[in-house]
Amino acid sequence: MLQKSNEQYIRWILDLKQKIQQSQIKAAIQVNSALIEMYWDLGKEISERNFENTYGSGFFSQLSKDLRTEFPEIKGFSESNLKYCKRFYLFYNQDNENRHQLGDDLLESLFLIPWRHHVEILTKCKNTQEAHFYIKKTIENGWSRAVLLNMISGNLIESQGKAINNFSKTLPDYESDLIRETLKDPYIFDFINITENYKERELENALTENISKFLIELGNGFAFVGKQVEISIGNQSFFIDLLFYHIKLKRYVVIELKTGHFEPEFAGKLNFYVTAVDKQLRDENDNATVGMIICKDKNEIIAEYSLTDLHKPLGISSYELKKVLPENLKSHLPSIEEVENELKKLQ
Repeated sequence: MLQKSNEQYIRWILDLKQKIQQSQIKAAIQVNSALIEMYWDLGKEISERNFENTYGSGFFSQLSKDLRTEFPEIKGFSESNLKYCKRFYLFYNQDNENRHQLGDDLLESLFLIPWRHHVEILTKCKNTQEAHFYIKKTIENGWSRAVLLNMISGNLIESQGKAINNFSKTLPDYESDLIRETLKDPYIFDFINITENYKERELENALTENISKFLIELGNGFAFVGKQVEISIGNQSFFIDLLFYHIKLKRYVVIELKTGHFEPEFAGKLNFYVTAVDKQLRDENDNATVGMIICKDKNEIIAEYSLTDLHKPLGISSYELKKVLPENLKSHLPSIEEVENELKKLQ
């Protein structure tokens, strides 16, 4: 019996060799897609054969050794990676329903993101629906692995499209849906260090000092216009906290930051700012300006009431800080100049 299994195993290794060689030829044309397709096929082969049951716990170690011997120039045949290949295939073929839903378009999308992205998705997503969401967003936005990890840890799938808004009443249906899916609740500002008793201007400065990370958190398409943008109306000057332009949606986005609870009067002031931007900055090629209040927290009923009779497209979201420093530590933190001076001493 064991001899027969050995013969079958050897034939299988030879068959795998031929398939992998074919994948190498494809890889010269389309590196990533061919590599992921090879891992998919390898995972399928491992899953459908019974060699793992025959050889027991040493199967992956032996398979790794044999494939490395046949293909010493390929680095993806470690024992752990071969296990990921099997997990990759089985994850998207968990039951009959998944196999039925895994159409050609979806299967093709699996081959469009890097392997390490897949490993993160496999190990951190609870189900295929969540995995499909992050694959789609990675392809749409060109996320690096670090950005993907940030989006998964920030639970983007639960926050996107959750902002309270009046878009359905103030915009055409197709625009309303697009903008709703662009906005999140909450926003995760885990890339800034700030003291517990911070003020709105400190939060604003921290976000603009980390503008590239802030733009990633806002989502694909946002371009930063400025902070404390002056608007002159009736011989008075007013200042918008943050102004962005969304390139894909072709519209200005006004953001007002609030470090406390949402209050109804915030919506009226934001409505005023959006009107001002529409009248003074928006041109004939721009779509209607959108306003967003991002506050520490909110009562959802009060927020909904506040937007009911306003005619500009407005949304209300919350934010979370992950790295708030106690006030008493602030004086103990070295300044940038002090850090630079210490580094110079070491040179």
